[in-house]
Amino acid sequence: MSEVGVRADADAHAQRLYIGGEWVEPDGGHYEVVNPADESVVGLAPEASRAQVAQAARAAAEAFGAWSRTTPEARAAILDRAADIMQREFEPWTALARAETGAPSGIARGMQVGVGVARFRRYARGALEPVEKGLPPQVTEAGPMGRASILGALEVRQPVGVVTCITSYNNPWANPAGKVAPALAMGNTVVVKPAPQDPLSVFKMAEALAEAGVPAGVVNVVNGQSVEVGEAAVDSPYVDMVSFTGSTGVGQRIAEVCGRTMKRQLMELGGKGAAIVFEDADLDAAVLGIGTTFSFYSGQICTAPTRVIAHRAVHDRLIEKLTGYLAFMKVGDPAERGTVVGPVISAAHRDRVESYIELGRKEGARIAYGGERPVVGDGRGFYVAPTLLVDCTNDMRVVREEIFGPVVVVVPFDTEEEAVALANDSDFGLISYVWSGDSSRAFRVARRLRSGGVGVNTIGRNMEAPFGGFKRSGVGRDVGSYALHAYSEVQSIVWAG
Repeated sequence: MSEVGVRADADAHAQRLYIGGEWVEPDGGHYEVVNPADESVVGLAPEASRAQVAQAARAAAEAFGAWSRTTPEARAAILDRAADIMQREFEPWTALARAETGAPSGIARGMQVGVGVARFRRYARGALEPVEKGLPPQVTEAGPMGRASILGALEVRQPVGVVTCITSYNNPWANPAGKVAPALAMGNTVVVKPAPQDPLSVFKMAEALAEAGVPAGVVNVVNGQSVEVGEAAVDSPYVDMVSFTGSTGVGQRIAEVCGRTMKRQLMELGGKGAAIVFEDADLDAAVLGIGTTFSFYSGQICTAPTRVIAHRAVHDRLIEKLTGYLAFMKVGDPAERGTVVGPVISAAHRDRVESYIELGRKEGARIAYGGERPVVGDGRGFYVAPTLLVDCTNDMRVVREEIFGPVVVVVPFDTEEEAVALANDSDFGLISYVWSGDSSRAFRVARRLRSGGVGVNTIGRNMEAPFGGFKRSGVGRDVGSYALHAYSEVQSIVWAG
């Protein structure tokens, strides 16, 4: 059975909402958070009412004026202290993250809590980045009175206001940290609505911020399984911006609501990453990169290279190598040593992923590996076997739709033009990949892809590079300095000299 660590239902904070600097009993009671690895209860999470979400948004609005006028140094100090507290509690909070998400230990440590700490550190520095830029003076033409003047100008980045941060279930540390930390660094206040499947880690983040000295109302956390909770956090008249990570369908609904009052939006939505593998590619490197789709959060990641577009000259060898790679992947309890692929987040999501595998079979795809439901331990838990679908064509739903699980499809191509056309023939455009021994060709192809990011012979990401998507993969860019820009408005101040 998975090692859960301290049960969250023994912690009063985990059962309460954080509103206006107070831990508040939820109007809607509590529900169980389930460990996807063994279906044990991790803890109890609070269910907010619409009125409590409204209260949180109002508290954020009331706190905005004072917080936005604090010095950058004061904001940086709070973010740094929060990171210190997260580091101090690293081990128990890693155990909680693993229990909530089913992520293997290495991912829970490095890519969940570890990245969360790093992002608070990064945006503590970000709070000190210049927000004012002098613009070249301009001499005006003589006006009606026959006098000319020199106009000075200043570009100033101002905080947007109250930001609702709606976060994804696949990373309850890095994703909220990537929203909350830059928003606070820029002088915004926030209402955080975590994913209902694994919200307990986000309340731990709120604990760290409270202990670090964040003023009352600057950070608020509301939670619930009801759709009403999320809707209230979006349509509140006190909210100026919504930052959302999740499915394209939900993002479209949020955009409709935001459009009524012209709320600002930052949307990181779905992905169906194309991975073009040319005939001169290092196949072992390509297999290693594509293989992360199966192991990294069990494919529950929007940046995964799930749609392999392989040159016909290496198509069969690539499939052979991928199949061999999969054979050595241990599917099991994420707390056990050697586990590479853990469970997906819930029984409902397992059923959804399995339905796509069956759909692929019906569409004419062949299962080269996987396809069955693995039995782990006593048979409990929400596991899906890493599955490779081949003999695919670009019109199949398994090729076109985001599955969000450990499933990869392979489509062959013959020419560079065909590869680019296949890659771009998608509703999504978050991150794509190119593997080729010819760097000139790889970069030429990368520039032609309708994708917010492209990895050339790598799946690695530079955490200062802008992150976001084309088409239905989202709106806006974040990460690095771009996140600071995303949570700010540009104001120009012009004066006569």
